[in-house]
Amino acid sequence: MDVNKILSADFLDILFEGRNKEYGAYELRKNYQKRLTTALLITAGFALLIFLLVIVGRSVASADKNKVKMQDVTLADIKQEQQQEKIEPPPPPPPVQEPPKLQIDKFTPPKVVEDEKFEEKNEVKEQENITNVGKIDQEGIKDPEVVNPPKVEQETKVVEAPKEDENTVFTKVEVEAQFPGGESKWNQFVQREVERHIDELTEDGQSGTCEVQFIVDKEGNVSNVEALSMKGTKLAEVAVNAIKRGPKWIPAIQNGRQVKAWRRQKITFRLPDEQP
Repeated sequence: MDVNKILSADFLDILFEGRNKEYGAYELRKNYQKRLTTALLITAGFALLIFLLVIVGRSVASADKNKVKMQDVTLADIKQEQQQEKIEPPPPPPPVQEPPKLQIDKFTPPKVVEDEKFEEKNEVKEQENITNVGKIDQEGIKDPEVVNPPKVEQETKVVEAPKEDENTVFTKVEVEAQFPGGESKWNQFVQREVERHIDELTEDGQSGTCEVQFIVDKEGNVSNVEALSMKGTKLAEVAVNAIKRGPKWIPAIQNGRQVKAWRRQKITFRLPDEQP
């Protein structure tokens, strides 16, 4: 190929110079850009078509949802039920008939009086002439086989429940007496009492748990305070005095009311070297 043609010729023409251009490779490379552009346009057209189809499909579906479905309503004839036959009320009960009155002879206790003061109405009748005896005279049927029923007087007295002794001290109750404020306030109270006598308790050298027994009455007052364990120790003395000088307790409850009852409470003290 001439030098002048080389400068103006295409790269493919130079590459396939002296070769068979009808073989196919030349044609494929020559029209590559054109085929690529055509393929891109076709792909873009398909993509645009699919996008339009999706938009149209959504619009149609939304329109179908907004449509109000109308259904034909058929009104059926409602036949009125025949009126039921009137039920006649039952006949009224027959009037209560009072039992026939029986003849009653007033009972007259025998009494000796003077002839001038005798009254015939108070004459004591013979036993064989008396049918029924009562407090008054009453005219009626005289039948020896029928006995006048005795009148039962209504009892008006109210039976009172047995009174309970006010001084009864319960040993077991439904709800035991409680320190005001509950267990937390009790622990704070005990701690303050122990701290007040810590020197005396340490000097005594007796540690342990002292159980104290006492009575709490209906008003919450404490009495009969006694140490059941560690008697004679400083801890027992501090525990007894603390409960005696302490506030009123909440009374025990039995059968829904406040009662006087025994109560047991424990107070524990540990020496400083025994503290955990």
